[in-house]
Amino acid sequence: MAASIPKAAAILDYCRVAPASTTESSTEQRLPLSFFDMPWLHFHPVHRVLLYQFPCSKSSFLQTIVPTLKSSLAHTLQHYLPLAGNLLYPLDSGMPEFCYFPGDSVSVTIAESGQDYDFDHLTGNGYKDANDFYPFVPDLAEPRINSESGFKIISLLAIQITLFPDSGICIGISNYHVVGDASSTTGFIRFWSSVARLGVDEVLAQNYSLPVFERSGIKDPSGIANIFWNQMKIYKRKSPRSNSYADKVRATYILHKDDIQKLKTFALSKNPALLYLSTYTVTTAYVWTCLVKSAAITGEEVDPNEPEHFTFAADVRPRLNPPLPVNYFGNCVAFMRTESTHHQLKGNDGFLTAVELIGGVISKKVNKSDEILRGAESWLTEFSALIGKRLLGVAGSPKFDAYDADFGWGEPKKFESVSIDADGSMSLCKSREFEGGLEIGLSLAKAKMDAFAATFSDGLKIEVT
Repeated sequence: MAASIPKAAAILDYCRVAPASTTESSTEQRLPLSFFDMPWLHFHPVHRVLLYQFPCSKSSFLQTIVPTLKSSLAHTLQHYLPLAGNLLYPLDSGMPEFCYFPGDSVSVTIAESGQDYDFDHLTGNGYKDANDFYPFVPDLAEPRINSESGFKIISLLAIQITLFPDSGICIGISNYHVVGDASSTTGFIRFWSSVARLGVDEVLAQNYSLPVFERSGIKDPSGIANIFWNQMKIYKRKSPRSNSYADKVRATYILHKDDIQKLKTFALSKNPALLYLSTYTVTTAYVWTCLVKSAAITGEEVDPNEPEHFTFAADVRPRLNPPLPVNYFGNCVAFMRTESTHHQLKGNDGFLTAVELIGGVISKKVNKSDEILRGAESWLTEFSALIGKRLLGVAGSPKFDAYDADFGWGEPKKFESVSIDADGSMSLCKSREFEGGLEIGLSLAKAKMDAFAATFSDGLKIEVT
């Protein structure tokens, strides 16, 4: 299945879109990085694609759709100035900061897919070469060195709009995680799509939540930002575009509402005293154990006592004292982790073990405001130690509706978190087609994907009473 990268999409135009002219966009703006931003300084770029079923001609695409998208992006960026700006990374002394200068802009690529691409195939849930989506995500610009200012200048956002002739449109978005977490970037996409569909005046009249960038609500009496910055200096920034993922395939799995309830009922029947049980806990526990069990099917030799790690990010906005607004733009997540052994998770009670572990972390740390940031100064060292280990992370959340971005062509037919290719995470979002269901995205070697698919399907055949 996996092969060479298909022919790149043909570039029709390349431009830069600046924020619409306002008093704010005509003024220089600087923002410090909070300690929540610091750990993401060298994280690989985040790539997303949204594919829309919307047959249109090339002339209509270029003369109507593209101008609308560029205009609405300009009006959106006036409220999201840091995304149009850059990260200033000091070459010698000082701290990094976000900076917007009047005239800063976002790279926008206009493209047309080649005949090698089957829109229906790309928007399906079945196996696809992991490389198939990269022609539709834009490159982030290479960092620029400004010796006079003493900074490396790093662009934060790039966008690509690709026409699939007579089939649809793809919106590809690349950004560095350091500028904002999934809650923030999802809010940006939703705002942009709403402006494109309704017009900026109508969107603002509906009291859409504008982003809040004020960081004074994030207290750092222990100097965690300085601790992280001193640790980050020894790491190197990941390149904007990874090497080929020709050894991987991608697939999407659906957990229906009934499946989720069945998993909850099964867990409770085994342990009525569970500390915490939610859709998130059973979904992530189920995927984690299915992946572990898949190793044996593929003949992978793993020591029974080998640790199996699970990590996830928890939104801290509502858990600070006082809480930050839900529309705070930036990173505001805490790193959470738990672990078991390969033997425990692949056994008959592996799923229950995973539910207890993940639920325990949420109950004891995430849901307690005085615990969620305890030990935060050790996040970087703890998670750096997991590199190269047996690890599953989570990109996204059941709270995020990736399909709630209508640019005027209806909801997306398919959302793909492309960047999970780089870190072995699972993607997670609400299902487009099934009320109460979830979509799980994975990128794995084909043999392991085959094993996972069989394990995932068989496990849902459990009988519960």
